[in-house]
Amino acid sequence: MPTILEDKDWDNLLCRIKAGKCTPFLGAGASYGLLPLGKDIAQKWAKDHDYPLEDSGNLARVAQFLAVEIDQMNPKEKIVEEFKGAIKNVESPGSPPVNEIHKLMSDLPLPVYMTTNYDNFIEQALKSRNRNPKLELCKWNEYVKQNFQSVFTAATGFSPDVANPVVFHLHGHIDMAESLVLTEDDYLDFLMSISDQDLLPARIREAFTGTSLLFIGYQISDWNFRVLFRSLVSYMKKSLQRSHVSVQITPVKETDSENHKKKAQDYLDHYFGELRIRVYWGTADQFAAELKSRWEAFKK
Repeated sequence: MPTILEDKDWDNLLCRIKAGKCTPFLGAGASYGLLPLGKDIAQKWAKDHDYPLEDSGNLARVAQFLAVEIDQMNPKEKIVEEFKGAIKNVESPGSPPVNEIHKLMSDLPLPVYMTTNYDNFIEQALKSRNRNPKLELCKWNEYVKQNFQSVFTAATGFSPDVANPVVFHLHGHIDMAESLVLTEDDYLDFLMSISDQDLLPARIREAFTGTSLLFIGYQISDWNFRVLFRSLVSYMKKSLQRSHVSVQITPVKETDSENHKKKAQDYLDHYFGELRIRVYWGTADQFAAELKSRWEAFKK
């Protein structure tokens, strides 16, 4: 069984949070209930565009199909439209569309937040706590390099802190459709680009190697998580003195055979164990509830 989160791991995580030595990574599960699921979007697109293959729930592959059949920007523009429409539907006057994960993360005294999500929910949550977040994009393609002005410049001298945190969107943001990592080709290009470690601002590289990483809203079976994981391996190997935490949905069912469960557990043990990743088995909401309870008790 992969190493699970024990009391000593919780204590270590809470100490790192207090010291500002924790960097959250927010995935799609962190926005569950606020945005349509990637699987649902993929199936809708597949039906609308007569997708010919069987994996109609795979967003990256269906998006790749649209990119080939129409053009590369079509799926990106479509998902921006989908997300902005969903955000508009959940917005209410004076209340940003965020959930418990975003609220909890915005209450933690951390200077750097990472996300592979395209939305701005964590920024809105931070603003609701009277913090002043700065948005930063990963410059993984030429368009972003030429058209996005980084907050990390010699002219600004910006260094994130608790009052002025940075939110780094690794896979793009809906306000710049060209920045989105969406199709299979995008993911491959992203992996090639990020292999150049100079691509990332020094302060972001420091967060990868000098803090405990906290992955929330990912599943090991997701292409999104696998690409993220592979892109971070070289950084995490430099940070082996610190343990990390990943919140994961249990990948086996109660009805699975014992042999199947053991194979899955052995695989996950190998997958996470080498990089000292402790696993919390449960949903993002379950983790948020337990972290909130433990954090409030820890602060007293």
